[in-house]
Amino acid sequence: MGKTILLLSTLALSALAQDKPRVYITDSDSWEASGGFAGGRANGFGGAGGGNSGGARPQTAEIMKTFGERCPRVTVTINRDKADYIVILQHEGGKDLFRRDNKLAVFNKDGDMILSNSTRTLGNAVKEACAVIRN
Repeated sequence: MGKTILLLSTLALSALAQDKPRVYITDSDSWEASGGFAGGRANGFGGAGGGNSGGARPQTAEIMKTFGERCPRVTVTINRDKADYIVILQHEGGKDLFRRDNKLAVFNKDGDMILSNSTRTLGNAVKEACAVIRN
């Protein structure tokens, strides 16, 4: 009797896992740039200075983590060929609070785009992607 219950439980868990859509998240190649310049004059002497910096800010692992937290009814997969959906999420750094900096696109298994949007936060981008995937 115990083996039968264990087998039924295993089959039920397997069926639940198969019911979850698989999502492949593309590599994020996000960039950030910042810089500034200042000049002044004091005691008859003038001076100026400036600088800038920038570089890649890959966030693919952070996006995957956020999907796991905010969209538990999907399975994030590293295997693109087994995915039901492909999510492209690009984060643009270095913008102020009021500018949208997360570009989002979701494609179904046939390669058709089913969502394209911009959001201010990563969490909202994942929430929108999750909503369209689960419908």
